[in-house]
Amino acid sequence: MWNAVFGAVNLIALAGWIILIALPRRPFPMTVVLYLGVGLLCLIYSVGLIALVSGGLGADGNTAGQSFFTIEGVRAIFANDAGVGIGWTHYLAFDLFTGLWIARDADAKDFSRLVQVPVLLLTFLAGPMGLLLWLIIRERRARRLGRGRG
Repeated sequence: MWNAVFGAVNLIALAGWIILIALPRRPFPMTVVLYLGVGLLCLIYSVGLIALVSGGLGADGNTAGQSFFTIEGVRAIFANDAGVGIGWTHYLAFDLFTGLWIARDADAKDFSRLVQVPVLLLTFLAGPMGLLLWLIIRERRARRLGRGRG
């Protein structure tokens, strides 16, 4: 089951990234990325997490030691396919949401796609690194335009 979930969430995220990078930034495609990409990933994550922490998805039915408050507890959560699949879905959802924010922010600040695409690809591959790069790139223009936009 978890291999199928893993494959499905990867396809959902990949479709969202392709739309975000390759298609014109019109309202409909951006709505698709937000709701059918990010929103669906969030729903899958939420259902899976609730089932995991309520004891319904433990690898052997035993959820003892699973906690977000210790490193041992987090290790226990990721010690089975359910935990890994749910954790991966978390990454995919937040990275895609971050990419959507970067794209909208870049468009609002009139950055060309030539600047945006490498940042979006880095965000796709290594989320926080892409976000950090975008925060550095946007800083001068954000100051010039005022912090209120985007």
